[in-house]
Amino acid sequence: MSLANRQRGVGLIEILVTVLIMATALLTLSSLQMRSLQFNQSAYLRSQANILAYDIIDRMRLNRNHITEYVIDYNTGAPTGSSLAEQDLRQWRELIEKVLPEGLGQIKCNSSGICTIAIRWTEQNQSDNNDEDIATFEYTTRV
Repeated sequence: MSLANRQRGVGLIEILVTVLIMATALLTLSSLQMRSLQFNQSAYLRSQANILAYDIIDRMRLNRNHITEYVIDYNTGAPTGSSLAEQDLRQWRELIEKVLPEGLGQIKCNSSGICTIAIRWTEQNQSDNNDEDIATFEYTTRV
C-alpha cells in the first residue's frame, strides 16, 4: 500500500474537527455576550435606583422641617395633595415608574431623623424562580 492511499480522507476529518471546534467556540462567545448584556442592563437599573434615591434625599433635606410627611409604603399610592412633601413624593414615584420596570418606592423615617429609602423593580433573570426577579435597592441616611 502506497503512502498516497493511506492519506486519503484525512483532510476531510481535519476539516470536520475544525468546524466542530469553531461552532463550539462561537456558541460560547454568543452566550458570553448575552450574559454581558444582561449584567450591563442590571447595573444600569441599579445606577438609576441610586440616582432616584439621592433625588428624594435631596428633596427631603430641602424640606427637613416636614420630614414626617415623607413616609410612604410600597402599596400606598402617590399622594395627591399640594404640600411640598406630597408634590415631591408624587414626582419621585412618577420618575420611578418611568425609569424602572414595575418600579416602586418606599420611605421610612424614625424619630431621630434616620430615613431608609427602598426602591424595588423587576429584572429578567435566567432562573425560573420569580422571587429572584425582584431587585431592591436600599439607602439609609440621616436627614
